[in-house]
Amino acid sequence: MNSAARIEAFLEMMSAERGAAENTLSSYRRDLEDASDAIDGGLAGAAAADIRAYLDDVAARGFAATSQARKLSAIRQFFKFLYTEGLRGDDPTGTLDSPKKGRPLPKTMSEADTGRLIDRAAQEAVDTSRGDGDRLASLRLHALVEVLYATGLRVSELVGLPVTVAQRDDRFFMVRGKGDKERMVPLSAKARTAMKAWLAARARVPAFADSPFLFPAASDSGYLSRQVFARDLKGLAARAGIASAKISPHVLRHAFASHLLQNGADLRAVQQLLGHADISTTQIYTHVLEERLVRLVNDHHPLAD
Repeated sequence: MNSAARIEAFLEMMSAERGAAENTLSSYRRDLEDASDAIDGGLAGAAAADIRAYLDDVAARGFAATSQARKLSAIRQFFKFLYTEGLRGDDPTGTLDSPKKGRPLPKTMSEADTGRLIDRAAQEAVDTSRGDGDRLASLRLHALVEVLYATGLRVSELVGLPVTVAQRDDRFFMVRGKGDKERMVPLSAKARTAMKAWLAARARVPAFADSPFLFPAASDSGYLSRQVFARDLKGLAARAGIASAKISPHVLRHAFASHLLQNGADLRAVQQLLGHADISTTQIYTHVLEERLVRLVNDHHPLAD
């Protein structure tokens, strides 16, 4: 079995046994194929020195430490699979060190800017002077923004929501996230109202009638692409007087988490809402907690200046 076939076998295992998402599988494929193309004889038969030389080349090409670490992680999991399956008697990645990388603070938005963004979306959604096509797009964008900020969903989870979420009018719904794991997320009254308005507009489009998705589209997946939503969100930000370079669906997800913590939420609760499997992932927000604790002491300690 050559390297290409072993990479395919690894990806099949990740899909069938671990429920890896398509985006994750595509990322693994790119990283493993890049390494295999760069190493003489392919990746499956590589020695530790071959992999170290490949990683040095990746660094020399200017890849960030985070990208280098991701590539090494994919290679480690690949060789762990080969060793477990008896396709190799050793793991050449065992002696390799991960590239040192800092933990960057997530980009986020202030509560004021988030409010401006959502207010602008709401204004455009009720603007009856807009043409039918623009009005439909505005109602959809308003629903997307309200739901994203109310739930902190990953953008892939948001655009792929089933239409039943809007039809039930519940305060909570279940979402299937990474690793095929389900979690419960809350839905604010404003988000439910925006979804109802979008649902009514959606019902008037014959092409959407049989779609199981809340945000259907003429795409391979059958629902709105992440790229289209990201583009529309940047346009909305610009119209709200917010620099479009500062905003993305992921930034709104971070705003959801940061604003919850700033207003007293528990880190464990935020971990569950975001769908993080490990609390260490959520701990990128500890700077928000630290700021809150300093403010608490300064405001309430009897000896504070």
